[in-house]
Amino acid sequence: MASINSRNNKLYIDFRYFGKRCREQTLLTDTKANRKRLANFIEKMEAEIKLGSFEYEKHFPQSKKLAEFKALELIRASNSHDDANINFEKFSRIWLEEMKPQWRPSQIQNVEDIFRIYLYPKFGMLPINTISKAMIMTFRGQLVKNGNNGRALSASRINHIMTPLRMLLVEASDRYEFESPWKNIKPLSEPKSKVSPFTLDEVVLILNTVRKDFKAYYTVRFFTGMRTGEIDGLPWRNIDFERRQIIIDQAIVNGVVGPTKTAGSNRIVQMNQLVYDALLEQRERTQPLSDFVFCTKAGTPLNHRNVTKRVWYPLLRYLGLEKRNPYQTRHTAATLWLAAGESPEWIASQLGHSSTKMLFTVYSRYVPNLTRQDGSAFDKVLENYNIS
Repeated sequence: MASINSRNNKLYIDFRYFGKRCREQTLLTDTKANRKRLANFIEKMEAEIKLGSFEYEKHFPQSKKLAEFKALELIRASNSHDDANINFEKFSRIWLEEMKPQWRPSQIQNVEDIFRIYLYPKFGMLPINTISKAMIMTFRGQLVKNGNNGRALSASRINHIMTPLRMLLVEASDRYEFESPWKNIKPLSEPKSKVSPFTLDEVVLILNTVRKDFKAYYTVRFFTGMRTGEIDGLPWRNIDFERRQIIIDQAIVNGVVGPTKTAGSNRIVQMNQLVYDALLEQRERTQPLSDFVFCTKAGTPLNHRNVTKRVWYPLLRYLGLEKRNPYQTRHTAATLWLAAGESPEWIASQLGHSSTKMLFTVYSRYVPNLTRQDGSAFDKVLENYNIS
C-alpha cells in the first residue's frame, strides 16, 4: 500500500514496485488539497501496477530508478506473451538484464561491447527464431576473413564473440520453443597460450635494475604469482605481516574493484622473505597515502596499461630481454616453485588453481630444464645394479 509523506513541505510517494521500495518526490506542497490529488493518483497507479500495465517512465521520467525498472518492464512484457518473433536486439537486452547478477562488472561491459560492435549490426532487427545455422557460420566466416573493420581477430577473440551469441540463441530457443540453430558448431581451434617464464637470473637482473618505486611491485609479482588485477587491487587490510600472508579476495579490472576471476581464485598467499621485506618497505611508502598497497602518487590504484607501457616494456628493452607481457611474472613464479621442488598442491593453492591438473598441463615442459629431472636421476640409480 502506497503512502504519502512530506519532506521540506513537499509531498513524496512511498510505494513498492517489482518488490523494491520506491520514494518519488513531487513538486506539490503539503496541503490538504494536494494530498487528496496525490491520493487519486496513487489509486490509479496501484491499479496499473496490479494489472501489469504501469510504466515507470511515464509517471516518473526524471527518476534515478528509471533504467532499473525499464529493464524489468521489458522482461515482464516478454514473459507476458511468448512471442518467438521478438527481434534479436530486443530479446538480447532482456537477457542481458537477467544475466547481470551473475557476472562481474568487467564481464558485463565486455559482453555488452560484443553485442554493440559485432552482433547488433548483423542480427539486431532479425526475429530471433529466423536466425539459422547458415547465418551463424557466415557471420563467423566474415570475422575470420575481415576481422573488425579489417583488423585481424585471433581465434580466441572470435570464440569470445561467438559465446554470448550461442548462450542467447540457446536460451531463446528454450524459452520460445523453437529449434536452436546452434548445432554441431565447434569453436575455432586456438593456439596454446604462450608461456615464456623468466629464468631466476633474469628475475634478479630485472629487480636489481627496475625503478626503485616499482621494485617492491615486481618483487611481489615474481614471487607470489598474483594476477595483474589482484595485485593492482590489493588493499593494505589484506596484508597480514604477523602470519606472513596475503589474502586475495578482490581484483581491479578497468578501474573497478570487484571479485576475483573465479570463486576459486580467493586464496591465501604465503610470503617468502623477499616479499615480506618488499611489503614492509612499501608500507612506509604508500600506507599513509592510500588503502591500496601499490598506487599512484595521488593514492589511486595503478593503471596496468600505463605501468606496462611506461615501466615494464622499456625495462625489458633496456636489459635486452625478449619482450614478454607482465602475465609472464605469474608463469615465472610457477616454474621457479616447481624447479625448487615445492609441492604441486601447494603451488596450485598459491596460484588459485582448484587442482594440479592445469599446473602440469601448462608448465610441465619447463620443469626438466630447470630441475634436471629429465630421467638422469633414475639412470644414476640403475648404475648400482648389474643388469645383463
